[in-house]
Amino acid sequence: MSSKQGGKAKPLKQPKADKKEYDENDLANLEKKRQEEKALKDLRAKAQQKGSFGGAGLKKSGKK
Repeated sequence: MSSKQGGKAKPLKQPKADKKEYDENDLANLEKKRQEEKALKDLRAKAQQKGSFGGAGLKKSGKK
C-alpha cells in the first residue's frame, strides 16, 4: 500500500447554518427567556451564599 494518504481522514466540513430571521414576537420571547434565566442564576447564587436552610432536618427526641 503505497498511498500518500496517511493517518486519519479529515471529516467533511458541515455547511454553515442559515441565519434565522426573527419577528417581534420571537425577539420578545427570547428576551423574556434570557431575563428569566438570569433571574434564576442570581437566585441560585444567593442560595449558595446563605448555605442550607431549614435547620438540622429531622429532629430526634431524647425519649426512648
